[in-house]
Amino acid sequence: MKRWKSKKAKSGRFSWAGRMSQFHEQQDLPSHLAIIMDGNGRWATNRGVPRQEGHRQGVETLRQSLKDVMRAGIKCLTVFSFSSENWNRPKAEVTFLMTLLQRFIESDLAELHGQNVRVRVLGRRQGLPPKITKLIEHAESLTADNAALQLQVAFNYGAREEIADAASRLARRAVAGTLDPASITPEVFDAELLTAGLPDPDLIIRTSGEYRVSNFLLWQSAYAEFFFTETLWPDFTADDLDEALRAYAQRDRRFGGLSNQQERER
Repeated sequence: MKRWKSKKAKSGRFSWAGRMSQFHEQQDLPSHLAIIMDGNGRWATNRGVPRQEGHRQGVETLRQSLKDVMRAGIKCLTVFSFSSENWNRPKAEVTFLMTLLQRFIESDLAELHGQNVRVRVLGRRQGLPPKITKLIEHAESLTADNAALQLQVAFNYGAREEIADAASRLARRAVAGTLDPASITPEVFDAELLTAGLPDPDLIIRTSGEYRVSNFLLWQSAYAEFFFTETLWPDFTADDLDEALRAYAQRDRRFGGLSNQQERER
């Protein structure tokens, strides 16, 4: 299979461990990182190759980025792979994306399990091919007790659908008399979401120069920091991750309160 090389230098791969060791000693890292992996199609178009090649290269970038994230010491990663709106794309492209997920699980699951990575797939299972659904269930069951990294792949996922589904479940419990509507707090609602048990994302990275969240983790990102980069996802390297983490470390996260400087001036 022909490998399409990125136009960006990959030198950051070789110095990453040393740089991140120094970085980790000096700055705080997000406990939960989320990435909107965007730009695969444009990457392919820029090279005059089929869009499928862009998606294939995007999977290769994900494999390397998983290693980079683990070296950095981040414990929770969620990546946006296939949205519920992506069904509107050409049938051949949708079929290829389904095949990519299947191949990723089949070829990478053993290694991820060996590295103590817990795998979860967020999104509706309805409409997915039965073989993929079984693979997802197997991956989640096999890695359920792993703890080095929690990896969530948002596939057939839409945040509005996630919120609507959670509200529907709570409404049914209220109608059945097993839940007092007055007791529904943000914490109760949060427990009904697909990310129940996970910390909210501290940092969300979006590649490809788009400045929107595209129906991704709308509830969970209430206080997330965002980092947007022009880099297309297949070109995303350890240097890009390093840049995002350094930018995050400089943010003043107040969560509606005062900054440290403002507290001192009170």
